[in-house]
Amino acid sequence: MEFRDFGKTGLKTSILGFGGFHLVEIPVKEAGYLLNSYLDAGGNYIETAASYGKGESERKIGNSIMNRRNEFILVSKTGERKKEASAAQIDLSLKNLKTDHLDCILMHGVSSMEDLDTILSEGGALQAALEAKKAGKVRFIGISMHGWPGTLIEALNRYKFDAVMSTINYYDRFNFPEIEGKLLPLAQEKGAAVILMKPIADGFLYKGAEQAFHYAFSQKVSVVVTGMNNRRMLETDLKYAQNFVPMTEGEKEQLFKNASELGNYVCRQCGKCSCPQGINIPEVFACEGYFDRQMSRGEVQDTAEYALMERLRFWFGQKELGRARYEKLRVKADVCNQCGECLKQCPYNIDIPNKMHICDYKLAGRNIY
Repeated sequence: MEFRDFGKTGLKTSILGFGGFHLVEIPVKEAGYLLNSYLDAGGNYIETAASYGKGESERKIGNSIMNRRNEFILVSKTGERKKEASAAQIDLSLKNLKTDHLDCILMHGVSSMEDLDTILSEGGALQAALEAKKAGKVRFIGISMHGWPGTLIEALNRYKFDAVMSTINYYDRFNFPEIEGKLLPLAQEKGAAVILMKPIADGFLYKGAEQAFHYAFSQKVSVVVTGMNNRRMLETDLKYAQNFVPMTEGEKEQLFKNASELGNYVCRQCGKCSCPQGINIPEVFACEGYFDRQMSRGEVQDTAEYALMERLRFWFGQKELGRARYEKLRVKADVCNQCGECLKQCPYNIDIPNKMHICDYKLAGRNIY
């Protein structure tokens, strides 16, 4: 399995990382089998969080593999924002994990600038992490966020974090293009490790898992972290990592064009469309990506897929960001007069006038569609 530099920390991580969230769903004996099998196969990155099952994930890891502590990089997360509470949570994580140190502690799910301000302030969680580092309880410090990367970009500009963790997959790249367009280059410039999470978009890309992992491993990241809660999944994901060959730019373009999950609804942000009424079409669709990941499409073709999208569309809790961004537009989607000029320009055969109607319904809060 390929190993990559974990930023400028001096650590090297296997490209496939073991995410601990889904360990809460299985018995400790099975968790132990999966964790040990992952290590036996050459994996060396295991990540969890204090909040996963109120410490259950950490305890399962602690009970299963701490006799092999020198074989892997161990990462946990604190969701606390203040120094005292974060310090207590770090100590509890160490107790749960049965170890005297974490290789990295992540500030967990920092979703707002207010949270970031608190974390970075005097008496904030960063102070607890720095004191833990000085005491030898933590080696490195990072920060994570799901979906919109604005707080991560701001965080890297305000503090020299060792690592940043973000959602990256071939579906959400079109909902949050700033991740690949701004966050990844900035992290590389700052020397921060990039931890890629959600390579199959919270399970949405399950039908195309192989191409999803191929795409994820091809990113300029240190490690691709995924949850694995059964033996078949572990074996399959290990195979993807062990057989990995970087995806070419041509292969990526073919994926963007042909992926069934993108279909003829998700805007690829190619910028080839224009509107005689002055609507900024890509920007309207970018607002929709923030709002609900372009998952409510005005039609139901497959009941199971619809149910999955309904579960995931507001997963990141950023609908108000989408509406606020839409509100700033000088010309909104309701100006669309269905002239159809844009239809000639879209290389992905998106029914842009219909999508405009759906977007305005969502983003303007209309009471009927």
